[in-house]
Amino acid sequence: MKLAFSTLGVPGLPIQDVLELALAHGYHGVELRAHPEEPVHPGLGAAERADVASRFKEAGVDVLGVAGYARVAAPGADGPVLDEIRELLSLARDLGAPYVRVFPGGAPDGGTEPDPEGIADPESLAGADEIAARRLGTAAEDAADAGVRILLETHDSHRTGAAAARVLGPVGHRNAGALWDVMHTWLGGEQIADSYAALSPFLGYVQVKDIASAEDTTPLALGAGVLPLAECVELLTRKGWDGWLCWEYEKRWYEQAAPLPELLGQGRELLTRLLTESA
Repeated sequence: MKLAFSTLGVPGLPIQDVLELALAHGYHGVELRAHPEEPVHPGLGAAERADVASRFKEAGVDVLGVAGYARVAAPGADGPVLDEIRELLSLARDLGAPYVRVFPGGAPDGGTEPDPEGIADPESLAGADEIAARRLGTAAEDAADAGVRILLETHDSHRTGAAAARVLGPVGHRNAGALWDVMHTWLGGEQIADSYAALSPFLGYVQVKDIASAEDTTPLALGAGVLPLAECVELLTRKGWDGWLCWEYEKRWYEQAAPLPELLGQGRELLTRLLTESA
């Protein structure tokens, strides 16, 4: 497996500094948070995109994915959501990134308010499932043209593997897949083996992280919290999965968290050790 980290952990850091961190600490790739407050976002012009792609190529570091904020199950018209996804696909194509991340953002029972805690029962989200599948089915055709896969993250209204699979199964398109956020499936009460079983037909890559508890999700150094990272890595290895592990450290949302740069080396060492022990 290859290792990456997300720029969510280093908010606003210039791309050259991000690359230097990756090289200094032995990471093979970077997931780029695609938000207007970051150096890389869909508003970049062609020259700026080419410069970013060139910097990554020269450094020998992969752009793993473009982490967008489109919500494919959100109430409302399809058009704006699909337009947002197309902008992310264009950015990913220009940067040479294989993946675009999207969120569910579904509302129960056809309501207008999303379910950020992922506690609604599946029946109440049937309408949101249908909306998300329809949009992803359409967007997957654009993704195929761009040579990119759209990955639905296990998050908010669809935080478990089973919930994501309810959407992705009906889509049935290779260019629509899943991004497994290990924290959210755990918070949803799903066992690692069950998450993998649900997501494996669709899996793009895996986001790892660590937290103190279900009540305190402030990001911690990998291995310092309660998430079943060793179990996850062992299962992925046993199943022969050889994709990416990406450390998503949510510094942007938790100012009190320790700076990510001082944790990157330790995190890479832990993941490398877990991979070695599970081999």
